[in-house]
Amino acid sequence: MYIHELKDWPRFHWNAEKLTQPLASVRHRQGRLIGRMEALGFNLQQEAVLQTLIADVLKSSEIEGEKLDAEQVRSSIARRLGMDIGALKAADRHVEGVVEMTLDATRHYDRPLTEQRLFDWHASLFPTGRSGMTKIRTGAWRNDSTGPMEVVSGPVGKERVHFEAPKAGRLPREMKAFLKWFESGEAMDPVLKAGLAHLWFVTIHPFGDGNGRIARAIADMALARSENSLQRFYSMSAQIRQERNAYYDILERTQKGTTDITSWMDWFLGCLGRAIDAAQTTLGTVLAKARFWERIKDVQLNERQRLVINRLLDRFEGKLTTSKYAALAKCSQDTAHRDILALVEHGVLIRNPEGGRSTSYSLTTG
Repeated sequence: MYIHELKDWPRFHWNAEKLTQPLASVRHRQGRLIGRMEALGFNLQQEAVLQTLIADVLKSSEIEGEKLDAEQVRSSIARRLGMDIGALKAADRHVEGVVEMTLDATRHYDRPLTEQRLFDWHASLFPTGRSGMTKIRTGAWRNDSTGPMEVVSGPVGKERVHFEAPKAGRLPREMKAFLKWFESGEAMDPVLKAGLAHLWFVTIHPFGDGNGRIARAIADMALARSENSLQRFYSMSAQIRQERNAYYDILERTQKGTTDITSWMDWFLGCLGRAIDAAQTTLGTVLAKARFWERIKDVQLNERQRLVINRLLDRFEGKLTTSKYAALAKCSQDTAHRDILALVEHGVLIRNPEGGRSTSYSLTTG
């Protein structure tokens, strides 16, 4: 029996005493992180927000087994935030849709969550009306025309059913109750509300696809409300991606359990705490980037050089060669070679020990 089949569904409850310490710890870390970030100044804050949102979009999709183009995501978010990051890579409709949903949830967190808003998010996730090769209903609740909505894994013929969602006929009533609760003034800590909202929505599973991504967007919306801020400095989705197996395990156990969801809430708070701790890495990257630009502020750079340096600072994969520079800057090999030699001369780049055709360059650290 699934949790949504129980007589007391959806009257959730948990052991408040057991969650008191984890909740207090998370709230404390939330406050410390926001305080540190707000002390950085506007430009560094924007850089941290950009890095966080990029991680959010990429990792939420990765949880579902979908890999988006990181540069398209970066360009789409930067453009919408009004940030100048040099040459922007055109983003396809799918990337734009995922970014639109993420930004709408977190930057307009104070707007009511409505049925139409959820329909709009779903339509933005699937702009072609298809999930892979399968045509799905977009901007509407699922209708179960192809059978019950199940979460399965394993090869064809040996599938394992992890969860079966409520029948489609229940969805209007279920979603009405969920949305009424989400927008109610019920006395509940907003962080706990984020955890419950995530579980409740993904258990109803109202859409043909995209339920996990929308559930995480709803949780992010509730977390933004808990901070009363549209600035995102940590990514819950990135942390869930790291803990994906544990995430699916606790979700399945909870959905096959009772309406006592203490274990789920405890896991959610722990995961959130680890996400906040991981944001210190983002902070370190942003500060290192700022120190680097301050060190070379007197060096005259063209737009190509600025673009490539930013890519190197943003954890460029592999080694920088003349060919990679030319591809990144969209210029000829000769132009790339001249740009690189100028950067070496000014002490921005250093030639790596290997030579010949494998000659590569790294940013100086001094």
